[in-house]
Amino acid sequence: MNDAPQRLRQGARIEIAKLGRVFDGPRGPVPALLDIDLSIRPGEFLCIVGPSGCGKSTLLRILAGLDQPTSGAFTIDAAGWPVQNAMVFQESGLFPWMSVEENIGFGLMTRGVPRAERRDRVQAAMKLVGLTRFHRHYPRQLSGGMRQRGAIARAFVTDPAVLFMDEPFAALDAQNRTLLQEELVRLWEQTGKTVVYITHSIEEALFLGDRAVIMTAQPGQIKETIDVPFPHPRKLMELTTSAEFGELKRRIWRVLEDEVMRARAGEEGA
Repeated sequence: MNDAPQRLRQGARIEIAKLGRVFDGPRGPVPALLDIDLSIRPGEFLCIVGPSGCGKSTLLRILAGLDQPTSGAFTIDAAGWPVQNAMVFQESGLFPWMSVEENIGFGLMTRGVPRAERRDRVQAAMKLVGLTRFHRHYPRQLSGGMRQRGAIARAFVTDPAVLFMDEPFAALDAQNRTLLQEELVRLWEQTGKTVVYITHSIEEALFLGDRAVIMTAQPGQIKETIDVPFPHPRKLMELTTSAEFGELKRRIWRVLEDEVMRARAGEEGA
């Protein structure tokens, strides 16, 4: 455990080469992803933006080991220490019959982590997301934002090399979403995890990410990758009112707009 802080700062590198995914549909093969080439740096916060149905979530599921590509390949290199990934979805996925403390520690328990170490790591994770005094509460007793904080703590506590996040704040109200975005940035700055984050929001991608990957309508391909130049630490309200932020947001929308219209036309023609 003595080298854990150093390992956290390193994160993991992801290399994706010519990755594709085709599904079987009622009218024949349906290509979801086509020739995805992408390098994700250790400790990078990468946001992926694209129209509905472009394969963003499919790509994330493949990288997380929940699905398999039909072509191409990818590697995750954690610089010599075991690769463990964690995924956070739109819904928290907390078990309703478990307390906050039990939910956060569940992954450690299934990995056979000793009880004393598990207790210490869970307590540290709860403190990290501000849930310590709710440790005996059940999910039904928590707000939506607090449940998502529990899901994030459950992901971080396993010390993953990569954190995969699929629109984790999409179902929250604007105020909770803003608070959790800032909380996530703070956690990422502290731990140096490699994060791959799916979002429909350009503003969210620019606030959270080091880079924004823009995907085409189905079949999903990478249309453009844009560096996000804003230094850390970031504060949402300060950042979003700047002229530079507004200009970059308009630039991404100009790239994305045609793809959103193409996706809509495809849905109407289906």
